[in-house]
Amino acid sequence: MLGALTLILVCQLVGEVLVGVTGLPVPGPVAGMVLLLAGLFARGRVDEGLDTATTGLLSHLSLLFVPAGVGVMVHWDSLRSGWLAMGLALVVSTLIGLAVTALVMQGMQALMARSGAADE
Repeated sequence: MLGALTLILVCQLVGEVLVGVTGLPVPGPVAGMVLLLAGLFARGRVDEGLDTATTGLLSHLSLLFVPAGVGVMVHWDSLRSGWLAMGLALVVSTLIGLAVTALVMQGMQALMARSGAADE
């Protein structure tokens, strides 16, 4: 499990460095997740240790929101002064995310239906 956690942190570090060097408009941890996902696709499977480590992290996911809650309290004045812009950005980005998810779901269902029809 220690190796799996190390792999996750190394992917995050590489993502941070990649974003810092290239100036990509993506958070470093997200770039690291994409790198980890690409590695898993290339490998074709998830090791048992990585599965155990990620399941453990996900079971305690609520603890990872504590720093975000502290950040809200620390920057309360900024949030209070820009609540309208932030609220609007939150609503619009949520709607865009839902729309993209729905379109991807429709595309995947159509692709799976075609694949199922081709198999028969």
